[in-house]
Amino acid sequence: MSRPDLSDLAPFVAVARTLSFRAAARELGVSPSAVSHAVGALEARLGVRLFNRTTRSVALTDAGRRLGERLRPALDELADALAEAADRPDRPAGRLRLTLPRSALAHGLSERLADFARLHPEIDLDLVVDERRGDVVAEGFDAGVRIGELVERDMIAVPIGPPLRLAVVAAAAVFDRFGRPTEPRGLEAMPGLLRRFADGSIYRWEFERDGRAFTVLPRPRVVADDGATLRDMAVAGLGVTCLLENQVAGDVAAGRLETVLADWMPVFPGYHLHHPSRRQMRPALRALIDHLRRRG
Repeated sequence: MSRPDLSDLAPFVAVARTLSFRAAARELGVSPSAVSHAVGALEARLGVRLFNRTTRSVALTDAGRRLGERLRPALDELADALAEAADRPDRPAGRLRLTLPRSALAHGLSERLADFARLHPEIDLDLVVDERRGDVVAEGFDAGVRIGELVERDMIAVPIGPPLRLAVVAAAAVFDRFGRPTEPRGLEAMPGLLRRFADGSIYRWEFERDGRAFTVLPRPRVVADDGATLRDMAVAGLGVTCLLENQVAGDVAAGRLETVLADWMPVFPGYHLHHPSRRQMRPALRALIDHLRRRG
């Protein structure tokens, strides 16, 4: 049996991490057929099947799982070593792979990342827009962006934006029909446009005033995993929703939506860039953190 080289192993690790030949191909910048061919060649060399494939899914075999557990740390370490070799404090370089939610991009992060890319042409950004609270280390990211209270405790978290606040909004016609509540319990009988998290749970709206904190969940009318969809549904007059203030500020100013219970809405930590603890941070990541903090 001939020994596989690194060009055989990288596609396998990418498919093992994403469980998708298409996603692995996008990550590696090649075609899905090239990834499939590379994995097939590796299976032929080893004499074992590494993945069970159907038209709808990809799953690791026991042999594939064992190989992935051994290879992933070694390849990650090799990738870090190569990146660090080209990445100097006086000239940050290499690829930064980040996971971040769509709401952060809509909150101005897209423009700040574009500024960073213009200032650092030798740093390539690989952005994965995902609402899940994924594992930065296990999924091979250099860093992630999440709201402060959602960052795992074992991560180093750096604030990159101001505190945030939610807003309860609906079209005026909805409040005309159901009334304008003066306290949160008044929302429970109203048609709710509710946010579903990646784990399937529904966000319960949080309120606080005079030392009292509690949650409320209106009657489900529409459930979605995307804030922009809920905003559109609210503008269409389907019900009341609870979103970040910046997501609805333009609609409120234009009269398309109306805000209630503003004095019950607490302020909470804004977006943080988080990364695993390492003795020596790559200059490219340090440059990104410094850039985002200056323009936070």
